Amino acid sequence: MTLRLRDEVPLEDVVVPKKFPPEFKRDVVRVARRGDLTHAEVASDFDVSVESVRRWVRQADIDDGVVDGQTSSEQSELVQLRREKRRLEMENEILRRAAAYFAAGSIPK
Repeated sequence: MTLRLRDEVPLEDVVVPKKFPPEFKRDVVRVARRGDLTHAEVASDFDVSVESVRRWVRQADIDDGVVDGQTSSEQSELVQLRREKRRLEMENEILRRAAAYFAAGSIPK
C-alpha cells in the first residue's frame, strides 16, 4: 500500500530538503569566500547544490553587514512572532466562541 498526500502524490516522490548544521554552512561559506574555487566547485566538494552555496553566502553577507537585508536572527524572530500571533489568534477565537456560547445560555426564555 502506498501512502498518498491530499493531492494524490505518492510520499516516496516527495523531496524533503536536507537540514545542514550551522557549522557546516559556515565552513562552506568560508571556502566559497576564499575565491580560489567557483560556487559550483565548492558545491561539488561539499556535496550540496550550487544554489545552496549561493544562498548561504548571500545570507552570510547579510548577517555580517556586508549587504543590507534581513539577518538570520531577524528572520528567526519573525517566524517566532508569527507563530505566537497565530496561537494568540486561535486562543482569542476560542474565548470569543465560549463567551458567545455562555451568553446565549444565560438569555432568559
